[in-house]
Amino acid sequence: MQSDNGKPCSRLEEVLRADHFAVTAELNPPDSADPEDVYRAAEVLSEVCDGINAVDASGANCHTSSVAMCALLTRAGYEPIYQVTCRDRNRIALQGDMLGAAAMGVLNVLCLTGDDVTVGDQPEAKRVFDFDSIQLLRTARTMRDQSVFLSGRKLTAAPCFFLGSVANPFVPPYEWRPQRLAKKIAAGAEFIQTQYCFDLPRFREYMKQVRDRGLDKQAFILAGVGPLKSAKAAVFMRKKVPGVVIPEEIIDRLYKTPKERQQEEGKKICIEIIQQIREIEGVSGVHIMAYRQEELVADIVQEAGLLPRPGLKDKTVR
Repeated sequence: MQSDNGKPCSRLEEVLRADHFAVTAELNPPDSADPEDVYRAAEVLSEVCDGINAVDASGANCHTSSVAMCALLTRAGYEPIYQVTCRDRNRIALQGDMLGAAAMGVLNVLCLTGDDVTVGDQPEAKRVFDFDSIQLLRTARTMRDQSVFLSGRKLTAAPCFFLGSVANPFVPPYEWRPQRLAKKIAAGAEFIQTQYCFDLPRFREYMKQVRDRGLDKQAFILAGVGPLKSAKAAVFMRKKVPGVVIPEEIIDRLYKTPKERQQEEGKKICIEIIQQIREIEGVSGVHIMAYRQEELVADIVQEAGLLPRPGLKDKTVR
């Protein structure tokens, strides 16, 4: 897990290689042409996170593009994680977008296949899927390590990328999940962000399988966590968001909480999960997904005992 020149590409990579417990969070893209909508959310996250995910049309719904958000974030001095999905672009566009992102100072790239258009609000859209996440990882690694496009054409200057991908330990067949992770690591993934970890027994078993294969020594694994806004929101996520598993006891706990206190209870559950995840061998950090609740992230990080962050500076100039 070391770059060829021995130097980390990004601050997130530096934090992880120094064995600090990393914190990343998602910045959900606005439906707006006003850059202040991005900056307002980013300012909250930057104070407590080592990297900010610029989300790429999650759920196959159209929002501000992830590469545009990265442009805004790097302009303000933040540490973005550029999410790239294969659903909407072919290999020519994907390579061009990654190279352009590198030119803007983007150093972390998260490669995803992408949700199918049928789960989004424009299901008539045409799928591309020229690549999947593993092929995209190989492509980004080729551009970085060999300084060429897939065509073999030489790059004038190669990008410095810290490459990541995602994993979902909660979808059967469970025995196949570590094998899928191994393929992504072999393709170039250096860090992994997982799906929401509400089912801790299943996640512990997954991490045991990961450790048995030595995969935790080959890539940094950041466990996905997040606050549930209400019992109703939890039920919606379990039914409608692909790959999300929420145990019945968590939903029952929220239902037994008065409605006006359910958001606070959801935050408390998230903090408890983080504290348990920190005790699992092989986990290098957490990835906080607080959809439309970015204002809670600072409290979650603080109350979970994850402050101060190493070397973190407030970035507010833009």
